Amino acid sequence: MPADTLQIRTLSPAEAPAAAPALAAVLLDCVAGGASVSFMADLTAEQALAFWQDQATADDGRAILVAEDEAGVLGVVQVIPAWAPNQPHRADISKLLVHRRARRRGAAEALMRAAEGAGREMGKTLLVLDTVTGGDAERLYARLGWSRAGVIPDFALMPDGAPCATTVFYKALG
Repeated sequence: MPADTLQIRTLSPAEAPAAAPALAAVLLDCVAGGASVSFMADLTAEQALAFWQDQATADDGRAILVAEDEAGVLGVVQVIPAWAPNQPHRADISKLLVHRRARRRGAAEALMRAAEGAGREMGKTLLVLDTVTGGDAERLYARLGWSRAGVIPDFALMPDGAPCATTVFYKALG
């Protein structure tokens, strides 16, 4: 995929619900590929669609960013402002997903750089996330300058039910 065909953009609140089917397809592909992203191997298309419909209509100030090419949506990431009154400076990075057809072509890095920019635009000074320990995403976050806070053993399950550790990262935005 030539870099000039990859576009990153933030979905408007009006666009997000219409994008739910494409986002559900990316989620289904990631889970089918073994990604530990909160869902088990028996995830159905209806469940994936319902998840993204809920995300798309959340009224919490989140930004949903997508990566697209000529074939359509190939990746997504969310920036979700912290809800707690004592954390107005912080947001969570959630559901960085890239379809297997577009892996190792810079989409995840482009989405993360855009997510950091979205966090800055929201006025946030701290972003946090968690990821499977030892996975490709962990290496990406380290390469992008995220700081590793620690590892939680057996934090989640892989889609096949095997336990996995989770690494927590943070990044101060300057």
